[in-house]
Amino acid sequence: MRIIKLAIVSTITVEKQNSNKDKLSYLKDFNEMFEFVKSSVNSVYDMKRAGLSLMLHGMPTRIGAYHVLGSNVIAVNKLVLDLVRKYSTTNEEYNAYLFTVLLHEYLHSFGILDENKVRYMTVELCKKFFGENCTVSTMAEDPLKIFPKLGLVNYDKFENKFELIKNFDNSNQTYIQ
Repeated sequence: MRIIKLAIVSTITVEKQNSNKDKLSYLKDFNEMFEFVKSSVNSVYDMKRAGLSLMLHGMPTRIGAYHVLGSNVIAVNKLVLDLVRKYSTTNEEYNAYLFTVLLHEYLHSFGILDENKVRYMTVELCKKFFGENCTVSTMAEDPLKIFPKLGLVNYDKFENKFELIKNFDNSNQTYIQ
C-alpha cells in the first residue's frame, strides 16, 4: 500500500508566490505548463511522477478533464479549453485555467480517487504556491467565477476523435524520438 503525503512540505514566501504568478503568465505550451505543474506539486506535496500523455478530447461541457485510472493519460476537454481561450481577456486567465485543470488531473494520477480530496489539494496548492488572492487560486475554487459564460454552454456528447499532444511530459526522457 502506498502512502500519499498530504501535508504541506514547505512555506512559500510572498516573493516566490509573485515569481510563480509571473512565470505562469508567460508559459507558452502544454509541456511548459505541465513541467510547472509537476514542479509545484513536488515543492508543495513532495510528490512526483513522470511518463504522462495529454490528449485533447471533445466531451460534454460539464467535464473539464479526466485521468484514465490506471493509465498514463490525461484528457482535457478541447471544447471547454477553446471556450476559455475565447473568453480569456489575458494570457494569465487562460494559463490559470490550464494550470488548475492539469494540476487536478495530475493529482488523480497518483491514485488519489476522492474527488473532494483532489479539489481541496488543488485549491490548497494554488493558494500556497501563488497566493490567496490571485486568478489561479480563484480558478482552482471555481472556474465559473472567472468565466461565467462557461456555465451557459451545454454540449452533451463525447466526440470520437481526439488529439494527442506531442512532446508532452518529456523532461525525463533519455532517448531521442
